[in-house]
Amino acid sequence: MPAASAPVFRLYLLRHAKAAWALPGQKDFDRTLDDTGYADAEIVADMAADKGLRPDLVLCSTAVRCRQTADALRRSMTEELDIRYVDELYSGSANVYRDIIGSQDPALSAIMLVGHNPVIEDILRDVIGEDAANKVAAAGYPPGALAAIDFKTRPGDGILPLGILAAWLDPDGRSR
Repeated sequence: MPAASAPVFRLYLLRHAKAAWALPGQKDFDRTLDDTGYADAEIVADMAADKGLRPDLVLCSTAVRCRQTADALRRSMTEELDIRYVDELYSGSANVYRDIIGSQDPALSAIMLVGHNPVIEDILRDVIGEDAANKVAAAGYPPGALAAIDFKTRPGDGILPLGILAAWLDPDGRSR
């Protein structure tokens, strides 16, 4: 049996971990992870590191809860992990996320987005299909969950080709 070929490109989709409710007068942007969120971010980051799921580049929403989630990756993987903060990931639509993915350096073989629902889930459903998405996220994309999606062709011009779910990690310990 021939060996499976390596993917041309891998996309990681990480929804920020569970956040606290906004305090009176606090902006949504400034919401922090709650105690469960901090723990869940560490769990998923450790699981990803243990499985060798490491991106070349992390593109992270500038919202506090996303930055805190990405910090867990840096602690679990390496201090040299390239994390760049992108304002448009905070309130951008699925089309904005697609454009950001497609505009990255073609030399990168794996990027991760740390962002928000419903867009993270929309992208997952678009690229792996409803049936596959329902198998791992029937009740929605859980906070702190990470999907690794492999592609045979590179995304570009705001278009994401169909991909295959290579791994699914969530803080409740479910992995695939």
